[in-house]
This record gives sequence, C-alpha cells and structure tokens, in this order.
Amino acid sequence: MKRIVRTFVALGLLLVASLGAAQIQIKPLKDAKPNIPVTIGSHPLTADDSGVWLDGLFPYGLAKNNLAAAVVVVVKDGQILVSRGYGYADIAANKKVDPATTLFRPGSISKTFLWTAVMQLVEQGKLNLDADVNQYLDFTIAPRDGKPITMRDLMTHTPGFEETLKNLFSHDDQLPMSNEAWLKEWIPERVFAPGEVSAYSNYGAALAGYIVQRVSGQPFDEYIEQHIYQPLGMQHATFRQPLPANLKGDMAKSYASASTPPKSFEMVVSDPAGGMSVSGEDMARFMIAHLQNGTYNNVQILRPETAKAMHDFTHYSVPGLMPMALGFYHMDRNGQTIIGHGGDTELFHSGMMLFLQQNVGIFVSIDGDKDGGLRKQLLEAFTDRYFPALPQLPQPTLGTARAHGMLLAGRYIGSRGSFDNFLSIGNLLSQPKIFMTPDGTLITPDFKNMAGQPRHWREVKPFLWLDDASDSHLGALTQNGKVRWISFDEASPVAVWMPVSFWQSAAWNLPLLYLSLLVFLLTALLWPVAALVRYRCGKSFALIGAARRWYRLSRVVAILHLLFAAGWLLALLQLNIGIAHFNNAFDGTLRLIQLIGVLAILGTVAVAMNAVCAWRQPSGWWRKTNSLLLLIACLAAIWFAFSLHLLNVHLNY
Repeated sequence: MKRIVRTFVALGLLLVASLGAAQIQIKPLKDAKPNIPVTIGSHPLTADDSGVWLDGLFPYGLAKNNLAAAVVVVVKDGQILVSRGYGYADIAANKKVDPATTLFRPGSISKTFLWTAVMQLVEQGKLNLDADVNQYLDFTIAPRDGKPITMRDLMTHTPGFEETLKNLFSHDDQLPMSNEAWLKEWIPERVFAPGEVSAYSNYGAALAGYIVQRVSGQPFDEYIEQHIYQPLGMQHATFRQPLPANLKGDMAKSYASASTPPKSFEMVVSDPAGGMSVSGEDMARFMIAHLQNGTYNNVQILRPETAKAMHDFTHYSVPGLMPMALGFYHMDRNGQTIIGHGGDTELFHSGMMLFLQQNVGIFVSIDGDKDGGLRKQLLEAFTDRYFPALPQLPQPTLGTARAHGMLLAGRYIGSRGSFDNFLSIGNLLSQPKIFMTPDGTLITPDFKNMAGQPRHWREVKPFLWLDDASDSHLGALTQNGKVRWISFDEASPVAVWMPVSFWQSAAWNLPLLYLSLLVFLLTALLWPVAALVRYRCGKSFALIGAARRWYRLSRVVAILHLLFAAGWLLALLQLNIGIAHFNNAFDGTLRLIQLIGVLAILGTVAVAMNAVCAWRQPSGWWRKTNSLLLLIACLAAIWFAFSLHLLNVHLNY
C-alpha cells in the first residue's frame, strides 16, 4: 500500500483537462495488441511469444495450486501487448475471467493511485512533500525525537508507526467505519523517528489518503475517479465499498481455493491503503500513463517532471540494496530499472512491475488465499525470459567475510511489527536468525528462496552479501562498529531487521516460557492425580489450616495461568482465520483474557505463601521443590505479561 501532491492556476488547468477528458472517445484497449519485437533478450517480447508462454504457465499453475482465477496484462510502448484471463470469475455460473471487465482486488497496489493523487496536489501547490503533515490534518500527531512526519516519510514508509491490524478488514456488508474514523480512533505508537527506519505502514498510507481528501475538498474515492480514472478511461475501477451496482456483476468471486465456496467481498476500512477493485486492462492504462511519464492517449494526469520525480527518487534503507522510489518499490533485476508494487488482501494476491528502460509493464492478480508462489515465479521468469542479465564475471568473496559475518550472526526483530500491544508476542515467536559457517558464508533459515530452502550469502562488497542462486543481496547498515539493522533486496524498501536486545531474545525467553507452562501444566494435572492416589491408598491430606488453603489456591493459580496462555493462543489463531476478526467486537474476548491474567498474577501471593509454608514447615523435598518452581513460573509469567503488553489498559493494536 503509497504517495504525494501542488497551484491555483494549475488546478483550473487540471479541471479543464478533466472535463475535456470526459468528451474523449477512447478506443478499447483489447483491440490494440501490437506484435512489437524487442531486440534485447533470448526471446523476443511479442504478443505471440508472451501469449504462448503465459498460456503454458498459468493454467498449470492454477490447477497445481487449486486456484480459481487470475489475470495477466503486459503493456509495451503505450499499448497492450498481451491480455489474458485464466480460470473462472464465478465457478458455479461457469463465468470465465474477462481481462477487460472482470474486477480483481489489487490490495496495496491501490497505494500507487493514492501516491499519484498526492503528486497531482503537489503540482497544484496544495501539498508540500517536506512539510509537517499536521498542517493538513484536523487532529495532531505528536513529533518523535523532535521530528514531525512529512508526506515524503509516508511515501517512503518511514513515518515510524508500529503495525496496525484492528478494524483494518471487515466481513460486514457495509464498512463499519470510514477511513477518517479509523485514523482518529487511535494513533499507532511512534516506535521510530520519522525518515529513518523503513517499516511498511498501512496507517501512514491511510493518513495520506485522508490528507488528499481534506486538501482537495473531495471524498477520496471521488477524487480518484475524477482525476485518474476518468482521464484514463478506466471504467472498471473503483475505490467504493461495497461495489457500485454497475460493477457488482463484474467482480471475481473471492475464493480461498477453487474447490471451496466463495467468501464475502473483502471490505478494507483504510480504503486508500488497499481498497481498490480493478480490471486487468484498466490497470494497463494506469501502467502506460506512468511509463509515459504521466501521459496516456494525449491525456496528462501528471507533468513529466512530476512523474520522473516519483520514479527517480531513491530512499535506501541499507546502501547497496533495492531502494524505495516515491510510492513505488524498486524491483531491479538483470540490470533493468524496475519499479512497481505488490498487493495482498486475504483472498487476492497481485503484482505490478514497470520496466522504465524498456517501456514495458506487467500486472498480475490471482484469486485465492495463497498464490503458491505463482506471482513471484511469473514476475521473475518474465524478466529472465525477455530481459536476461548480460554475462558477468563472478564477484570474488571478500577477505573480510568472517570478520563482518561475525557481526551479523544472531537474532533479529522486524521493523514492521507491533511493539506496544499484545501482538508483540509475534516479536518473541518470530526472530529470524543468521548463522555463519567457518568460511564466512552467512545462512538465513528464515529468509528462504523460492524452493523454501535457507539462503546462503557470501560477502562481495563491504557489508553486502550475495546469494548466487537468486542474485539477491543482503546488506547491513553499521554504526560505530555495530550493526544497526539488516535487510535483503526483496524486503529492503519497506522493512529492516534490527539485532535483538538481550531482554527481547527468544534464546532464553522461549525456553523460560515453555518451562513455565510445563510447570503450570504438571501442577494442574498432578493436583487431582495426587488426590486420587490418596483416596485409593486410604490416606488423608496431610496439610491443614493455612497451609492447606495456600496449597489449593496455588493450584487454582496454575490453572488460571494455563487459561491465560490458552486465551492468547486462541487470539493469535484468529490471524489464521482472518484479520477481519480483529475488530471492536473482539474487545470483549480480550478483556476476558486479561481478567483471567489479572487474577492469575494476583494469585502469585497465594503461590508465594504456599512456598513459605512448604519451606518453613516440615515437608518432603517434592513439596518444597514444587512450591519453589511454581513461584518461579509465576514470576516468569508476570515478566511475560508486562514485557509483551498483555495487560494494556488500551485495546489498540
């Protein structure tokens, strides 16, 4: 999900242009499929070659991965080269995908329309990329480390917000709240100073969309329709949710798989960040406009210098890795300058690549809860087929590989995450590791290749490592001889990983967590077992008075801790069911889990008193050991409850 915007006279000219655009009769793009060869590459980029290649790849790929539908459109030199629909928009109705009219959900590719709108307003002098965004808002975002957020920060995903999930998606028939209400409900924690750390932010994009709305004086969806869709002749595209009546019948059903019934239309509350629906051939018009520096069929949506400013700007999270343009990722490969964007809803997975040197663009969208790697395979194979890398001498491994590799070995925590709410559990459960072999090669079990295998990296430039199998790079930003963060090409524009501090490290936190849960479990299970054994042996319970009371209460506390842990496990499992379950209606469940946790933590007093009784009064080694282990487990549980923010007063996440 990304973008930015400028003068009163320019606004008048833009209005005249848009009114004129409404009069233009645009020839349907599907009639324009030239057979234009490209001299570079082992295969000529022609309609025939690419069409045959796609027809061999996609029917097999859909069948292999049990996917319902896909659309692929390739543009070249201002026209559509290939336009293909695969599978069924509606399986029950036997309705095939029509790339000209069938709507797909491109997810965060929607942001490229947002950022285009922002740059239109920059042209008009209504927005300044480097001004404090508060001057465009009717609520205030406090600075972090003395720095305010700018629109440029939003476009490069460096505003410093933590991740947000609550109320992001909805399964309701109507949006439960507007983008404005979602933004104002709560402001995510500012975990990084703006302009420094790359951390993908849907909230940041949604904020930019609200600024477009306020500065333009139009609802966001109307602005996009008037200033982008209509000038480009995009009649099968909309940000409106639910879909307008005239487009409802064109929407591809939302299938998790081809063998299961369709699910409901996904409602994206932060619509500027990912709420668009669009056909493949309408995406072609937008790609052509950007490839032609803002112009399509003699209609201009951006000035050439503005479009070039978007495309040519670079922000590096790590020097030597892929940079971020203004609103577009760099996806460079084989010496080609490629900008684009990926997009994912829960049931659609999309990708867009613009080959700036070749005037070529490709868009793909796949209908399914996962794409089986088909999207990545298509985009990489398309580049390799038509724009293969020139032969190069292999880069030697540097002699500093072992010394520098030792600095990187360890655990990391991702910048795109939650740090001030219960979702910080994910930071504990997911800490990518880097290992170093004796020869200085780095191995990343968590940054896998397309085959799902760990990658192997060798240092070819200072603090820049190469994976020879994929030509991807891993890099590190260092300061004062220490690693600040690392990233790799596929993620570097929008995410980095920072070394984990001792207190956050899963190396000791996870064993402590598992051992504590084991103590609680054994305590809870052995309580009735011991009672049963005493009953069968005809023995009475030896403890009396306060000792008996504290003993029994300590067992109840162990059960409460197990229920507390089980509650958070069930909460996290909701992510597998769908993000839409994380909404205001889920607050009651979270409060119930927290109530159990509060009771469990207060029960530490009973556990401590049980330990005191066990060690002061005559008792066996088992009772003493058990009481001490249970107390340690309770203290560990308190550590996790507060370090992972499980008992926050607020329910913002």
